Amino acid sequence: MNQFKKVAFYTLGCKLNFSETSTIARLFEESGFAKVDFEDTPDICVINTCSVTENADKKCKQLVRRASKINPNSFVVIVGCYAQLKPEEISKIPGVDLVLGANEKFNILEHLEKKETKLSEPIVIYDNIKQTNDFVPSYSMGDRTRSFLKVQDGCDYFCTFCTIPLARGKSRNASIEETIVVAQKIAQTDVKEVVLTGVNIGDFGQSGNENFFQLIQQLDKVEGIDRFRISSIEPNLLSNEIIEFCLKDSKLFVPHFHIPLQSGSNRLLKLMRRKYERELYAERVAQIKSIRPDACIGVDVIVGFPGETDEDFMQTVNFLKDLDISYLHVFTYSERANTGAPKLGEKVPMELRRERSKQLHLLSDRKKRQFYLENEGTERQVLFEQEEEEGTMFGFTENYVKVKFPYDSKLTNTFQNVRLLEIDRDGIMKVELINVKETV
Repeated sequence: MNQFKKVAFYTLGCKLNFSETSTIARLFEESGFAKVDFEDTPDICVINTCSVTENADKKCKQLVRRASKINPNSFVVIVGCYAQLKPEEISKIPGVDLVLGANEKFNILEHLEKKETKLSEPIVIYDNIKQTNDFVPSYSMGDRTRSFLKVQDGCDYFCTFCTIPLARGKSRNASIEETIVVAQKIAQTDVKEVVLTGVNIGDFGQSGNENFFQLIQQLDKVEGIDRFRISSIEPNLLSNEIIEFCLKDSKLFVPHFHIPLQSGSNRLLKLMRRKYERELYAERVAQIKSIRPDACIGVDVIVGFPGETDEDFMQTVNFLKDLDISYLHVFTYSERANTGAPKLGEKVPMELRRERSKQLHLLSDRKKRQFYLENEGTERQVLFEQEEEEGTMFGFTENYVKVKFPYDSKLTNTFQNVRLLEIDRDGIMKVELINVKETV
């Protein structure tokens, strides 16, 4: 393995994948490898895959071809959800050398020990997902501003559209004490904001005597981190005590929730095997807004689920129109192997799926603009990021309004008090600084 000096990573999919890629990258760096960009002729290419949609599968194949073109001798390793679900299929992609399942991805260096050249036949190592019991704490680094902290993995819900339980196994997590230790490691870096991530983070502690509410109470005491943000939480697991703690009692948790809905039709929610009805979802939104009218609420929604009628879709549209939410993440349903959804109703034509998706994207734009307008003229605290574009820098308020300001390197990775002025043509809020803070 001494021949391998440069390693590159490419991550597809969710924040959880990013946290795990970063953790795997640190294993390489601790073993003397130089981490480089994908384009810098790496000796090893590690592709962390997603399999939520068919496009993610296609993207994996494209990346393998790209890696082989950049360096025909690069040793290509595939890990992640797609690698667990379809390892043999991946092994047939020209250029792939090693495929590692969910149990093996964090042991990647052990599998590379004696591999010094490209292989004539790829090696495939994976176990039945039911044997995946370990939880490996992970967090992302490299962005000074923000880190994604994995607090939970796997899922026991088996929604009929989802392959994640088959790719990641049962719900599991470390203890609160162990999770706090990882958060304290992040606190020793320059990171100012931590985003809690996982597959079903509200299910934290389901196998023991701890729960997610207790976790966030303890994280709120961690010194050296200025903000915590919850990436996504199921509405049936978002209890009133969690809402009240984050919005009333917490020092560090921000007024921003991302709550998957998937459909505004109770008939479809039942077919999807979701654990709530639309009435509960509306209650959660109302509870949040009753405490913090300025809180940001994001929503996941799926269009084109098998059997989705025009009436089902319009129920979703009208339900979302009436909800006091801030933006949508719209997913066009795609058929996935080994899921129950395709058997539950008539296939929705792809053209109709795209049309429904377009309608919801337009609704999302209107919702987001309305939310931003409601914030105009208010004073907020912005964490400015490294991102720069033609003399402009960006940041987010505590309630997730994206702002822009003339670039000033001294403001990068600092909190600044600002007044929100107006939305520009790109849908980003212009701001002015007030009571400029000393940079650190």
